[in-house]
Amino acid sequence: MYTIDKKFNNLMNVFNTLSKEEIFDNIKNKYLTLSPKIQNSIESFFLKFPYWGKLNKDNNEYESLYNRTISLKEHVEDYIWLYNNLSDYRSKKLLYAILNNWYEFDFVTIDTAFEKNFTHYFDMDIVKCDKNEVICDVGAYTGDTIIDYINTYGKENYKHIYAYEITHTSFEKLKNNLKEYPNITFKNVAISNDTTLLFINENNIDSSANTTNQTGELQIPATTLDIDIKEPISLIKMDIEGGEEKAIIGSYNHIKNDKPKLLISVYHNHEDLWKIPRLIHNYNNKYKFYLRCYGTKIFPTEIVLIAV
Repeated sequence: MYTIDKKFNNLMNVFNTLSKEEIFDNIKNKYLTLSPKIQNSIESFFLKFPYWGKLNKDNNEYESLYNRTISLKEHVEDYIWLYNNLSDYRSKKLLYAILNNWYEFDFVTIDTAFEKNFTHYFDMDIVKCDKNEVICDVGAYTGDTIIDYINTYGKENYKHIYAYEITHTSFEKLKNNLKEYPNITFKNVAISNDTTLLFINENNIDSSANTTNQTGELQIPATTLDIDIKEPISLIKMDIEGGEEKAIIGSYNHIKNDKPKLLISVYHNHEDLWKIPRLIHNYNNKYKFYLRCYGTKIFPTEIVLIAV
């Protein structure tokens, strides 16, 4: 057993042994020992991106810390399953680092576990691509990931790219930024688990954090990848601010039959980290799983599940 295995197992034993209240008190007390500068940084981040719940020490508001407590206490078996199904040491170390950051505010281990060799999503040791790729970029934003793909693999190494983006201003930039590249289809629609009409919930600080909802003012048509794309897909990237689970459900047939490479953001809540790998495994149990992180050590974001 490696050292990281022992550390992970010890952490799981802590969550199994302690009560929910004890885990929450430990997380909260550890948070209160952090410097005011770090506390302000974390609270400002949670205010800007409210995926994980509220956090405001001055108002005695610790919703986000309680949400992570629930995840750590109630899903030990899910995290153990994920750990045992990760395919390399780097992924296992990263999972431990994320969970220990949630519990201990461990900034040291997470800092050593970041991906520093490859661009976001495209670990070339795992994600092999060629000229026959049919790519779906779900949450294409302004084209940054597609440009990274082309810069990594070359503009000759794709057959077709479908770029989905819900925000109108980002969609216009997306088309402009990629206008010189051939065989890219731009789609101003949402990808979900059904064909319907959704509403855009705008983030007033950063449009990249816009989400979809059942109510609102700005309508956006939604569809599924299974309905929208009839040809086989070889690579799917998703970063849609917490809508990834529904989008994967709507990609069931492609995942089961085409076996595309999957590059999925799993950090927009405290559940996707284990829930999305389990969902993919249920659709096709031949997938191998890897984790990579490209965020900051204060609060680990930009966590990507690579499934191949």
